[in-house]
Amino acid sequence: MNAWFSVFTALVAVIALVLLAMLGVETIGLKSIFGVIIPYVAFVIFFVGVAYRIIGWAKVPVPFRIPTTGGQGKSLPWIKASYTDAPWTTLGVILRMALEVLLFRSLFRNTKAEVREGPRITYASAQWLWLAGILFHYSFLTIILRHARFFFENVPSFVEMLSSVDGFFQILVPTLFLSDLAFLAAVTYLFLRRVVLPQMRYISLPADYFPLFLIGGIGISGVLMRQVWKVDLLKVKELTMGWFTFHPVVPEGLGTIFYVHVFLVSCLLAYIPFSKIMHMGGVFLSPTRNLANVNRSERYVNPWNYPVKVHTYDEYEDEFREKMKEAGIPVDKE
Repeated sequence: MNAWFSVFTALVAVIALVLLAMLGVETIGLKSIFGVIIPYVAFVIFFVGVAYRIIGWAKVPVPFRIPTTGGQGKSLPWIKASYTDAPWTTLGVILRMALEVLLFRSLFRNTKAEVREGPRITYASAQWLWLAGILFHYSFLTIILRHARFFFENVPSFVEMLSSVDGFFQILVPTLFLSDLAFLAAVTYLFLRRVVLPQMRYISLPADYFPLFLIGGIGISGVLMRQVWKVDLLKVKELTMGWFTFHPVVPEGLGTIFYVHVFLVSCLLAYIPFSKIMHMGGVFLSPTRNLANVNRSERYVNPWNYPVKVHTYDEYEDEFREKMKEAGIPVDKE
């Protein structure tokens, strides 16, 4: 598949979603559909889909103990072992998982290979990708936590504190949050990386570009809703509180940009269980990460093993001893 065709297909799909929301709200007047029914359906698909995928992964037996190690495993007493890179205890596995989930440690240690004149292969750091990943995930988390103010009658103190820190520089009016800038910058970098690097462009499919455009659309619509086409936050909170009390009422006066934003978020939620974004749950069930490196000290029994009738060499020789002698084949027992 042509690389630019993949980009175009994903971009057109997201633009179509935006136009669908605008047409449904402005022309047909389906505010209740886009403000209540679609978010409810998206939440159901998200929770049921994620639960189904997680349960399915959890039920799969692990035929081999295959932890990926990045250091010396535990062996002889005088050989220093790496406690977090090749953990042999449950605590070590927990520490390793924490470093992976919270700091993306394996991505930080990643390198890229390039063929240069000679020809010769050179290896270099790929920590720009790690930085973009950190910015993307933590700014996304910050934005989600800031949105918690719309789902509580009394805004939690940690949300107020987070919003104060996030808007510390007080850029523009209303305040343009640092997490919004970091989020859009990280999404832009991840997209450009896929289209600029020939290797990444070659292996990228519409399924790789679509979530980037969708998430970028969510970020852009959110910034526009806050800075350009402003919406009444009290009316937004009235709607979101209605979602959680199961008595939703769509207030009058919410702009079209709000429904576009909610529709894109709903599409992302419904899309997650069927996409690569499910790595957020799959990382905890990966046998390369969640198993201790005890291959040298403990016997690992394959859970798929079943009783097998074996034919030992002694039994084989007892059965064919005379024929083996006639053929000149040495035997253990005369």
